[in-house]
Amino acid sequence: DSYDPKPDAGSEYRGPFGTIPTKIPGLHFTELLPRQAAIADKFTLLRSMRQFAGGHPAGSMQLLSGDPDTRDKPQPSYPDWMSVANYLRAQAGPRENPLPAYVGVLPPTSYTGQAYLGDAYAPFVVNGDPNLPTFSVPNIGLTAENEVHRLDRRLALRQNLDRLDRAFDRQGELDALDQFESQAMTLLTSSETKIAFDLTKEDDQTRDRYGRNSWGQQLLLSRRLVEAGVDIVTSSLHGPLCGRVGNWDDHAVNHHVFDAMRFRAGAYDQAVTALIEDIYERGLDERVLVVVTGEFGRTPKISYSPSTGQGNASAPAGTTQPGRDHWPRAFSNIWAGGGIETGRVIGATDKRGEDVIERICGPDDFLATIYHHLGIDFNNTTIDNFSGRPTRIINGGSPIPELIS
Repeated sequence: DSYDPKPDAGSEYRGPFGTIPTKIPGLHFTELLPRQAAIADKFTLLRSMRQFAGGHPAGSMQLLSGDPDTRDKPQPSYPDWMSVANYLRAQAGPRENPLPAYVGVLPPTSYTGQAYLGDAYAPFVVNGDPNLPTFSVPNIGLTAENEVHRLDRRLALRQNLDRLDRAFDRQGELDALDQFESQAMTLLTSSETKIAFDLTKEDDQTRDRYGRNSWGQQLLLSRRLVEAGVDIVTSSLHGPLCGRVGNWDDHAVNHHVFDAMRFRAGAYDQAVTALIEDIYERGLDERVLVVVTGEFGRTPKISYSPSTGQGNASAPAGTTQPGRDHWPRAFSNIWAGGGIETGRVIGATDKRGEDVIERICGPDDFLATIYHHLGIDFNNTTIDNFSGRPTRIINGGSPIPELIS
């Protein structure tokens, strides 16, 4: 229903949407993504992702951290690639840029995280709807009335911590506090940080271009941050309420999958298109890599369940409605910027979209590609785990050749 439509599949598989040609001859998308279709020469489509975890926690952990365990767990066993990169950047020495190395703009942190790296390498998190007129990022910049009070409190905290015996700090909590305090002081005292997080600095035309909704403004803020020197930005496009959930979990019990696609597609198409175009227009395409992905795909065969009748994109309560469930065996993602050659399609799925039949790419390949772009030697980099054992940051995998420059 998005990047790998199967219009010739049986009615129990294909959705109701037509397909449209893209800027790339022979490549078609769903009719719901006309803007992305028009700029398909500015990104490369990977149609052959596969992993083996069917639950949201395990699927997220497998894709973002390389955890081979297919069981859902309450906490991650391995750090996600964002935390790993943040950790390695910190080990290389202090940043000259006052902005955090890793920012999450409503980030996808429900299931993954820092694991044995500790909280010091978590993202600086931006919450709230950036489209609201009242939106602001707290604890950024100082005002005259709070300057002395806040600085005094943080300096006192540091002095108190320095008196503690760090030999008892087995879990690295004090290091995390030092990191947090140092970052907080920088954020509070730097005018550059306040400007980078301030969407009102963008003109109305640019804000309209991304879409006057949370998703559009999330991605616009993300662009501002990478342009200002943040190394890693993640953002999760959730909400508003779509049926009984505010996400893309398209089970029939949650909402009518095809109504939900119509409900979400316009904002998604506009925001992603604007981000990709903006990256190229502003000359960021060599140093900024944009990756748009989910943790897995959805079942090619349509399922049916009674509606709860809740929210948008749901039939009246009790009405049988269509859905698509979890499907890790085949899914797509798109890649732009990073100096890569764009306008390409990698891999293919079978006639029903059930399995990858060409160029299978797994989570370790996905991660190796990202680490390559970050200049991280993934083959020879280890980090001590919870028990102090050196642990590789991925277990095999190779960068996808078409996605590296």
